[in-house]
Amino acid sequence: MIVTLTANPSLDRTLGLAAALRPGAVQAATDSREDAGGKGINVARALAAAGAEVVAVLPLAADDPFDAALQATGIQARRVPVRGHVRANLAITDPAGVTTKLNLPGLTLSGSEAAAVIETVVDACAGALWLVLAGSLPLGVADDFYVDVIEAVRAAHGTDAPRFAVDTSGAALAAVVARGEADLIKPNDEELAELARTKLPTGDLAHGVAAVASTIVPSRVRTALVTLGSRGAVLVSADGSWAVSSPVIEAVSTVGAGDSSLAGYLLADVTGSGPEGRLRNAVRYGAAAASLPGTQAPSPADLPTADVFVTPLSSTP
Repeated sequence: MIVTLTANPSLDRTLGLAAALRPGAVQAATDSREDAGGKGINVARALAAAGAEVVAVLPLAADDPFDAALQATGIQARRVPVRGHVRANLAITDPAGVTTKLNLPGLTLSGSEAAAVIETVVDACAGALWLVLAGSLPLGVADDFYVDVIEAVRAAHGTDAPRFAVDTSGAALAAVVARGEADLIKPNDEELAELARTKLPTGDLAHGVAAVASTIVPSRVRTALVTLGSRGAVLVSADGSWAVSSPVIEAVSTVGAGDSSLAGYLLADVTGSGPEGRLRNAVRYGAAAASLPGTQAPSPADLPTADVFVTPLSSTP
């Protein structure tokens, strides 16, 4: 079983345009859709679509309209009662696959609500293989909230605690890297550069990403999966580093593609795949998500069939 925590869920509204977005102009949308979103929810939906057992934990008021969209996904969810309502995010896509996102701040959690979220996660993690902590943090909690969750789960479950995968950015990611001892982080290249306070090379991006990620792997994080959008992904662990190019697809919406990459990685991991297999499955899932409209979770039937080649960048004897 895999547990996901979406501390700051969102109702993802997607509008499709017939042409590129023109700021200041009036344009008619050609289509629209609403999806239950937030990074942890997106991961859970992709895992469930592949038949994996998954439990999604999230703060959610009983009267929140978001719950209808959540129920429509069919995923198993544990709702923590809160006072506020889930935010609505807007994504605008054009025929070239360019996506413009407008994200609202979201919920504000009280101290007691934040504590209830942690308690629910601890309870849900009994027997779990992975805990995924994904997305931005809600207002009202400190930057090290994910660290608090990790420490509470480890304290409660000891050697039976799940492994921890973290997909966030900024101060929340920095806190996890500093103190969380996560098993996996999944930044994109820009988030990695921000974390390391450096610039990545414009030429050999894969080697540059691997070099930067190696400054924290495995000393502070056991593994880093760094997604590069249409350029693929890089995996860095104590055993070495690998790069993979993304298969050629017709991009429709990139919203949730990185979340699906993480789901693909975890699906390969729990079935015993090695690092190359995990990386290959991650990029195939990310490409599949980018080829679907809105924040749809890809199923195995949506995965591209083209070969995906993994290139070793380094290895540890």
